[in-house]
Amino acid sequence: MSGQGTVEEMCINAIRFLAADAIENAKSGHPGLPMGAAAAAYTLWTGHLKHNPANPLWADRDRFVLSAGHGSMLLYALLYLTGYELSIEDLRSFRQWGSLTPGHPELHRPPGTEMTTGPLGQGFAAAVGMAIAEAHLAARYNRFELRIVDHFIYVLASDGDLMEGLSAEAAALAGHLGLGKLIVLYDDNGIDLSGSTALTFTEDVDGRFTAAGWQVIAVPDGNDVAAVDRAIAAAKAETARPSLIRLRTTIGCGAPGKQNTSAAHGAPLGPAEVRAAKENLGWPLEPPFFVPDEVLDLYRGAVAAGAGRQAAWEETFAAYAAEYPKEAAEFRRVMKGELPASWKAALPVYGSGTKDVATRKTSAAVLQALAPEIPELLGGAADLNPSTFTWLKGQGDFQKPGEPPACREGAVGGEWGYGGRNIHFGVREHAMAAIAGGMALHGGLIPFTGTFFTFSDYMRPAIRLASLMELRVIYVFSHDSIGVGEDGPTHQPVEQLMSLRAVPNLTVIRPADANETVEAWRAALENASGPTALVLTRQNLPVPDRSAVNPAAGLRRGGYILWESKQGIPETILIGTGSEVEIALAAGKALAAKGIRVRVVSLPSWEIFDREPQEYRDAVLPPAVRARVAVEAGVPLGWEHYVGLDGAVVGIDRFGASAPYKTIYERFGITSEAVAAEALRLLGR
Repeated sequence: MSGQGTVEEMCINAIRFLAADAIENAKSGHPGLPMGAAAAAYTLWTGHLKHNPANPLWADRDRFVLSAGHGSMLLYALLYLTGYELSIEDLRSFRQWGSLTPGHPELHRPPGTEMTTGPLGQGFAAAVGMAIAEAHLAARYNRFELRIVDHFIYVLASDGDLMEGLSAEAAALAGHLGLGKLIVLYDDNGIDLSGSTALTFTEDVDGRFTAAGWQVIAVPDGNDVAAVDRAIAAAKAETARPSLIRLRTTIGCGAPGKQNTSAAHGAPLGPAEVRAAKENLGWPLEPPFFVPDEVLDLYRGAVAAGAGRQAAWEETFAAYAAEYPKEAAEFRRVMKGELPASWKAALPVYGSGTKDVATRKTSAAVLQALAPEIPELLGGAADLNPSTFTWLKGQGDFQKPGEPPACREGAVGGEWGYGGRNIHFGVREHAMAAIAGGMALHGGLIPFTGTFFTFSDYMRPAIRLASLMELRVIYVFSHDSIGVGEDGPTHQPVEQLMSLRAVPNLTVIRPADANETVEAWRAALENASGPTALVLTRQNLPVPDRSAVNPAAGLRRGGYILWESKQGIPETILIGTGSEVEIALAAGKALAAKGIRVRVVSLPSWEIFDREPQEYRDAVLPPAVRARVAVEAGVPLGWEHYVGLDGAVVGIDRFGASAPYKTIYERFGITSEAVAAEALRLLGR
């Protein structure tokens, strides 16, 4: 049994009807994009994409990102057809509990899925991060003809992806950096979920991307395979600019009653329309999920081709390893995500007598110490290096290779080009977070970002996705509280700390002093199964004599007994994080002077502490001790988790104010006196 038309036509229609049948079977999904973009996807996957279905994680594969994640059945059809670990039964299970074919693509589920997509614009921006990673690793490791890093990043993006402001941020940076290995196929079908794009999206997209420094190639008919093929070839040939291929397509192509309408976007076509589409395109009406043998044979050629490409790369890598054994060993290590053996020895130690220092400055010192030890550490700030200190001094500026501009004020110094390890993101927090996620997804790098904590709100969608994908990204947030002072309530975080603690799989660490900050960086680097947010102060904090309080290594367990007046079960427990640990300690000593048995607990990371065994948590916070006071310069909501309904929280339930920070703390009652008074109240004294 066979379809009708040429083998090429049948290959394209196989994508369309695998998608339509799966969506119909699930009674849920988005058929419009898979049917409209099928020809372009066929052209890319059979004529250009370098991949190996037998090894979806091959280091030098091309990356394909379906930024328009609602069209997930396009990706699943391609993965099945080209021989990845995915079956027809998996397609039949589309959008069902536990299936390999979820409603939107999820990282490695099924194998061959490069990232979790669905929130529009995220895939586009993450692909910029992947292209940055490719460019940096190529600059770092390639030697003359021995090119062990040489691949493209392809994106399929929709109108909705380009409407999101995130894509504009990311596109501007990609154009500035000249990321020639980034190729975006724009599915320009003129239809959104709710109607025509003529209602909302009439800008000159070609002009926008051209102005941002992209090569723009228009393909008037997205079903013209030869034209799509030429466009992709032209994009690959342009090495100094990223490329946007604008494909004019028809959403729901082939469905006579619903194509080119929003009815094809986000709901099944319906049995009658699927039947009409199959009749229209000459496809057998039965059985569903039908794929002609000759179609499967053509697509499955990707298995042998992919094995051959990887074998050729392995041969190149063997020659590379013979000539450059140190670099080859390092490349293997970073691509596995393993840290070098010696890095912990480089961590600084702050002894007694160290003068007061802001944790943001301690963080900077840690970065400088680690930069020579961990070459895969790379990142920067959203135009805030002079405040966040998230730079690697002397490690180069990641910029488009060539003659640097005459005015380089703000450059970190060192190499100017793709080998530089400092990324200047500009005032683009949302793109910065998504790009960092893409760098981590690519592999071989540990990205970090920097901005003021209040601007984590701009980054939240990308942080959520990084947490969902379990990516090792380190977000450095300085100016963490009302301690910002004179800049006022717009720049003083109040609700952000609790907001980020609510994100599953995000580890939030708010260190109390220099030594806890060192330990926070250690914890962040060792956390390979999710992102970490380091929340740091603008203002200086005292560095306690660790001979008088317990070691900062307690941070590795999330929370620990910092100090207690007497050993044994205390009468009251005071709990603090960050700059408020100093306040809790002062209150504890004041209570101890009154003869009260008091314990002060530093709790820099709720997430790490809650992963500890119950026995340890009970040893730090004995359940029998109900008189507990938490102090934190943020919203109190959530602290009930540790102080219980009988405890008290000294916090802030309003926005901040503009004044010197010490004045603000006093006016808002975030003081040792207030903490001690609450403890006495709970004790009935």
